[in-house]
Amino acid sequence: MKDIVEIRWHGRGGQGAKTASLLLADAAFNTGKYVQGFPEYGPERMGAPITAYNRISSERSTVHSNIYYPDYVVVVDETLLSAVDVTAGLKKEGAIVINSSKSPAELRPLLKGYEGRVCTIDAGKISEEELGKNFPNTPMLAAIVKVSGVIGEEEFIKDMEGSFKHKFASKPQVIEGNMRALKRSLEEVQVG
Repeated sequence: MKDIVEIRWHGRGGQGAKTASLLLADAAFNTGKYVQGFPEYGPERMGAPITAYNRISSERSTVHSNIYYPDYVVVVDETLLSAVDVTAGLKKEGAIVINSSKSPAELRPLLKGYEGRVCTIDAGKISEEELGKNFPNTPMLAAIVKVSGVIGEEEFIKDMEGSFKHKFASKPQVIEGNMRALKRSLEEVQVG
């Protein structure tokens, strides 16, 4: 299947990597694509490394395994760069998106010789400023949409607004903060 896009998420329990991968799957599905979004757990506890996956395609996928050669990798927690081989199998034509206040050039030496695009976004800062708490998954979700182009940005924003309105119907301030975080994240991703 030539048009399939595979994304691997690395995070820690409680940071929302699984939720972000499922939101991406929902948004892509709503644009007419075939999707898979699923987590893989090690020890199920707060702070433990977790991995989540997305497969997005215009054709049905018959593959139902973990993703070993992703097109894109999302790293929700920068400390995982020294704890997990986040670039394992990552295609050099793809990219890695890392939650960090550092530039792509500063992080490249930590990526075991990865030759593809390195992208960063300060998801913690954006979520603190827009949501009042450190919820990095919302900015990281927008960042991977921007970097991968797997969904059009306007379609993505419209879909996420509908999703947030449904999920947070009684909390309009949460909807507004999340929407600001998404839009800001699309603007602030650094590509190196």
